[in-house]
Formats: sequence, C-alpha cells, structure tokens
Amino acid sequence: MDIQLRPVRRHDVPQLAVLLGQLGYPTTEESARERLDLWAGDPAGWLIGADHDGELVGVAALHVLPLLQSTGKMGRLVALVVDESHRSRGVGQLLVAAAEDQARAAGCIKMEVTSRRHRTRTHEFYRLLGYEDISPSSARFIKLFPADRPPRG
Repeated sequence: MDIQLRPVRRHDVPQLAVLLGQLGYPTTEESARERLDLWAGDPAGWLIGADHDGELVGVAALHVLPLLQSTGKMGRLVALVVDESHRSRGVGQLLVAAAEDQARAAGCIKMEVTSRRHRTRTHEFYRLLGYEDISPSSARFIKLFPADRPPRG
C-alpha cells in the first residue's frame, strides 16, 4: 500500500469529517471546515494527513507548547485517526513518526498523548511505539467553558 504524508487541505473536509466520526466525535462538514481553519491559523499546530490514491485515510494533529518547568517544548498529539479500512497496515505508525519528527524539529524534548481508558487496543499501539502510561503518577483535569458565556475580566 502506497501512503504519502502531506498537509490536510480544504478539499479533505468531507473525509476529515468521516475520520472524526470514526474516532468517536461525529462531526458535520461545516464543523470540520471551521476546525481546519482554526488549525491553519495556528503556527504551533500541524495537521499531517495520510494519503492513499488521493484520498485522506488518516490524520495526526500535533500541537507544540513551551514548557516552564524544563528548557524546551512539548509536543502533544491531540488526535490520531486512521480510516477503518486502512487500520493495522502501518498508517498510524507513519503518522506518529511524522508528528514526532515535526515535534523534534520544533524543539520538543518530549511528546504527550492522551487516550480514553476504553481504547485498550490504542493503548497497546502507543506502548509499542515507546510511550509510557503515566496516569497513576499524574492526574488530568478538564474544565469546559459554556459557549454562551463571555470570559470574565
């Protein structure tokens, strides 16, 4: 199978919406387009696409942020999805390797990825790539902001 890595483009929006749905986040094409536009305007973010015969079959979303507790930056793999028809063929490994290469080039000294606990197959995939599950030693807290409230200040 011939996979080419390339940036995700606007004409990929329909397939990007499909991929996000397969990842467990049902998305309209309009929402996928809005998200793609947000990523396109963020110099600290990269969307890496896996292309098979002109079709987007996978996406890795990398965001880079500076660290304060260490000298350097951290790469965060925000999303990784491979089309169901192309899974277990090495596409995910190619995407992660490309994201890691981009992170290193951006000055990152480490990578982070999160994954919901029910995705045990995905966890094994990350372990095989050298990632360590540190959740017993580190908590993760999230606070959602209501869309209809302006920020305080």
